[in-house]
Amino acid sequence: MGGTKYTAKDITVLEGLEPVRKRPGMYIGGVDRTGLHHLLWELLDNSVDEAMNGHCDRIGVKLHKDGKTLTVTDNGRGIPVDKHPKHKKSALELILTTLHAGGKFENRNYYHAGGLHGVGASVVTALSSSMKAHVKRDGYHWEQSFARGAAKAPLKKGSPARGTGTSVTFTPDPQIFSKTDFDPKLIRERLESRSYLHRGLHLSFENEVAKTTEEFHHDKGIAEWIDKLVVDRNLKVVGVPWSAERDDSPIVELVLAWTESTEETTLSFVNGIPTRSGGTHENGFRGGVVKAVRNYLSVKNLTPKGLNVTAEDIREGLVAILSVYVQEPQFQGQTKDRLNNPEVTTPLDNFVRTGLENYLLQNQTHAAAVAERVFLAARARSASRAAAQNVQRKTAISHRLNLPGKLADCSSTNPAISELFLVEGDSAGGSAKQARDREFQAILPLRGKVLNSEQASLSKVLANRELSDIVSVLGCNAGKNCDTSKLRYHKICLLMDADSDGHHICTLLLTFFYRHMRPLIDGGYVFIAQPPLYKVELGKQVHWALDDDERDQIIAQANGKQPVVQRFKGLGEMNPPTLKETTLDPAKRRLLRVAINDNDGVENTMKTLMGRDVEPRFKFIMDHAAAVEELDI
Repeated sequence: MGGTKYTAKDITVLEGLEPVRKRPGMYIGGVDRTGLHHLLWELLDNSVDEAMNGHCDRIGVKLHKDGKTLTVTDNGRGIPVDKHPKHKKSALELILTTLHAGGKFENRNYYHAGGLHGVGASVVTALSSSMKAHVKRDGYHWEQSFARGAAKAPLKKGSPARGTGTSVTFTPDPQIFSKTDFDPKLIRERLESRSYLHRGLHLSFENEVAKTTEEFHHDKGIAEWIDKLVVDRNLKVVGVPWSAERDDSPIVELVLAWTESTEETTLSFVNGIPTRSGGTHENGFRGGVVKAVRNYLSVKNLTPKGLNVTAEDIREGLVAILSVYVQEPQFQGQTKDRLNNPEVTTPLDNFVRTGLENYLLQNQTHAAAVAERVFLAARARSASRAAAQNVQRKTAISHRLNLPGKLADCSSTNPAISELFLVEGDSAGGSAKQARDREFQAILPLRGKVLNSEQASLSKVLANRELSDIVSVLGCNAGKNCDTSKLRYHKICLLMDADSDGHHICTLLLTFFYRHMRPLIDGGYVFIAQPPLYKVELGKQVHWALDDDERDQIIAQANGKQPVVQRFKGLGEMNPPTLKETTLDPAKRRLLRVAINDNDGVENTMKTLMGRDVEPRFKFIMDHAAAVEELDI
């Protein structure tokens, strides 16, 4: 240590866009699917900024035949092409190759904008293997090419042009992203949401892969969107949606409705940017809703005696779309997931409180329906809390005494290393108990298919023996009281047979965790174990295959050896050493972590596959029937 020299020559200076290529996660949140699509969102947001400030009414996105190249076009003013007086480069080159270069730091050109850091477009340049910008401005066409953060040629002046606009074509760099194929569904959803948020804006999506073109345009804005939202999610609205607008700073557009769902859903946006992690605007909105309903109930003296109504009761079942426009938004991080402007909260709180309270007082029929919905939530919460108290852990010691008798617990009391396997059936549970490492692996056998909890209240869930046992064993409670700090195991592994029945039980458990213990999924505690379906012997070599495809790949590499294939009909057929080697041993097993990357997509899937309405489930099955080559019965 003492002989190590640390001098000026050890300092690395990253110039130009090198910092972006060196640490892309700092700018786009990661190099996964989310980060890949963030490149498109940056360019799309620049075009939307033109539209928000009255300079553009048409935006187009084109996915090229390779599925990896995108073009974003708008009919805005066009990026300036004249030379910058200080840097002696065209504004186009500066914007696309320099961090913190843009026209949104002052209010002269953009009164409202989603991109204020001046890094969006240059980040796309830095992380693209190729990019070409085409501008119509000052009566001519202008073009310039870029690659991996640098200009490949000087700005080129072309033929005379009518009108103005900007078009950028880019291909993400495979040196940065492991997968560079864009998701057409995700692009379509983003464009559709923009068409609702910005009334009058025409957006188009040309998908050359699927050979389709779609147009999006909604003159009624978010008022149309909430209607689509409740229909898509198969929700029943209580009362009539309430919408309101505010012209003063911050400008506000919102629409809300109460539904019979047990979840609260708020889609919030700042200057057209989705803020999935909320922020000060959502805080003001939620506070205003709660105060408005409380004031209405107080004025009308409606709350039943002895019933305690909380803020969560008031917001249960609420579906809302909130769009605000802030002159100088302070986002948390470059990915702009959360708004931090403190001055936004109070104006929104006051606006929502007074407007919604007046609406409730003037629309007694709808207001009475909302009040009954709130009282129902309060009664259900009280009932579920009483039920939960019957199964939740009182202390670490007494809880062990009250655990279900069928649990084979581990000896470790350290949650960080403890694992719980939820195993299908007593037979498989018996094998798993013999195969496990008793120090840190616990086994809880489940009998048969558990309750479908998609539409079930928490009190009904806790009345189910299998699910209440899971809640009791985990020790962290369920529903709104789910507290991961009390979780007894930091790996919860769903271990089911590798057949259709096993997949069904796994889906039922995932539905339960998604609806009633969502923090466990968000915290990364839920996993799906991957037991093999086949054992393939090639001479003295033994291979394990998860499915038919893996089996075929193994056999294809037999090199003349005669394969001996054994198919496991269930976990109960595996002897404990085999189960340990393939599924339980941390050094050899394969686990899938359960994660939610697309909230709306998961929500729609759950409603379709697990909801009460048979029609969308039947349509889904028929739409995918052609892809089923073999039915496991």
